[in-house]
Amino acid sequence: MSDLLFSTVPEHVAIIMDGNGRWASARGLPRTMGHRKGVEAVRETVRAAGDVGIKYLTLFAFSSENWRRPETEVTDLLGLLKAFIRRDLAELHRQNVRIRVIGDRNNLRSDILPLLIEAEETTRANTALTLVIAFNYGSRDEIGRAVISLAKDVEAGRLRAQDITPALIDARLDTAGIPDPDLIIRTSGEERLSNFLLWQAAYSEFMFMPDYWPDFSRDLFLSALERYAARDRRFGGLSVKPAAAVGS
Repeated sequence: MSDLLFSTVPEHVAIIMDGNGRWASARGLPRTMGHRKGVEAVRETVRAAGDVGIKYLTLFAFSSENWRRPETEVTDLLGLLKAFIRRDLAELHRQNVRIRVIGDRNNLRSDILPLLIEAEETTRANTALTLVIAFNYGSRDEIGRAVISLAKDVEAGRLRAQDITPALIDARLDTAGIPDPDLIIRTSGEERLSNFLLWQAAYSEFMFMPDYWPDFSRDLFLSALERYAARDRRFGGLSVKPAAAVGS
């Protein structure tokens, strides 16, 4: 890894893990095999993020729209999530990884919610990488729930409508206390956010990679970080990098 990468490691990377089904279809395999192979890519990416000093890694594991998929595929996805937590939680805890889950928890299945809570509670005091799992997550739903929460405070007289600020909205989101992502990566070649971190992505850098998620490796991740390190983030202002010399 170059000195450039080490000098500008993003604090927070978020990933839309796309392409499991297409990876499997291209190999004549059932879609479930793509999801299973994708779990291996998750493990490798979590290790790589911790090794380079990233503080927050958010993975889009299951969207609020994924419930519309065939029941057999949903069942398999939920089974993989449960297996990941049961198998990997102890190892993540030993590595000082903190787990945080974002998404709507209302009416979650009774075999899923306790596992998510257990993962958070077990790792709550850990101080290395924070692994944020977006489960049953949709950004519009998240923003809607935040607005309802603020509206209830206004209705009860605890808050004046004119005092609502972006910071107050931010504090009611599922990601409260988590810095906005510096870099959002999407695999599989698709170039859209798909209802992921819409509020938080206001000044994020985007990277759309052609590789399907099961093929996402440590080398691909480090390559993406090096490309990020070469970018000039201005946050709506002027460049802070020196201008290139004429003829360079």
